[in-house]
Amino acid sequence: MIVIVDYGMGNVGSIQNMLKKTGFESVVSRDRSVVESAEKIILPGVGAFDAAMNTLHDLNIIELLHHKVVEKKTPMLGICLGMQLLAASSEEGEQKGLGWIDATVRKFPADSNLKIPHMGWNVVFDVRRNKLFADMHKEELRYYFVHSYYVDCQETDAIIGETEYGVRFTSAVNKDNIWGVQFHPEKSHKFGMQLLKNFAEV
Repeated sequence: MIVIVDYGMGNVGSIQNMLKKTGFESVVSRDRSVVESAEKIILPGVGAFDAAMNTLHDLNIIELLHHKVVEKKTPMLGICLGMQLLAASSEEGEQKGLGWIDATVRKFPADSNLKIPHMGWNVVFDVRRNKLFADMHKEELRYYFVHSYYVDCQETDAIIGETEYGVRFTSAVNKDNIWGVQFHPEKSHKFGMQLLKNFAEV
């Protein structure tokens, strides 16, 4: 069972619908017993870093996620803010992140030619072949982004995708059973559908 963690900060319905189109059922829940039973976990996210971490703390779910993902090695996918939460910290706030990836979330540099947030379609360069991008290498990989902060990943072996927007930033990561994408696969048509299908099949 795929569990989409519902902590009030993500497009959970859109993710669930896209998974259904690929033939995979999922459950949207914040119930600890449901998360405990998950075979795969998706952590979505739209909004501010501190607010997200505070909500996860309030739900008393961080320790459970750590147990499931880090100790039990349950496959997990962080989407947009959900990917940023994998990092140790963020320039957006003061809360510590989950710290599962050696990374810092940084604000895009001030540039008069650069519109912030980074919004719209952009290319993801798959810098390292990974099962998350399987069966889509015949075309340029394009995904839909909406974000004002980006992940600066110091763990180079974990970087599987990069994107250019003023700076070249990490747009996809994978470390063991943990994946993260800065873009929104649920808004990215065929490439997003294939990516969610690939994750569901890991």
